[in-house]
Amino acid sequence: MKYFYFGFYALFIKNFPSVNSPNALGSKLRIFFLRPFLKYAGQNINIQTGITMYPLWNISIGNNSGIGADSLIFAADKVEIGNDVLIAPQLVIYTANHETRRELPMIQQGMKNAPVRIGNDVWIGVRVTILPGVTIGDGAVIAAGAVLTKDVAPYAIVGGVPAKQIGERL
Repeated sequence: MKYFYFGFYALFIKNFPSVNSPNALGSKLRIFFLRPFLKYAGQNINIQTGITMYPLWNISIGNNSGIGADSLIFAADKVEIGNDVLIAPQLVIYTANHETRRELPMIQQGMKNAPVRIGNDVWIGVRVTILPGVTIGDGAVIAAGAVLTKDVAPYAIVGGVPAKQIGERL
């Protein structure tokens, strides 16, 4: 029954159109079908169309948080999204990456996992990439197109590739 439930979500609900609101029918249907599989799902969550998240049991989403359309969350390790987080479309989060030791050919190397943590009251712009092991502090702002390879301090504004601090929230 569990596979049927998730299959129905993947075929019909994942791309069900909706406006950008946690009260929209599409968003409500998506969270209804995803909630049993997520590690934690708070209240008033906005999940937009076309989001791919796997495995779901490693993902926690706090209250009043939203994930923009066509985002990808690959959660080989934990992904924790805090409360009141705004995430624009096409976010990419990876919690695993290939090892890069010199003594072995790349194809023979394993994967290295590390969690991603996003604090409370964070704004993440469109097409941001967050790599394994990154923690984003409370109140941070991540500029569009940024690639996060290192932790972000609370209330910092970061941007660029790789992301660097370009300001501070006042």
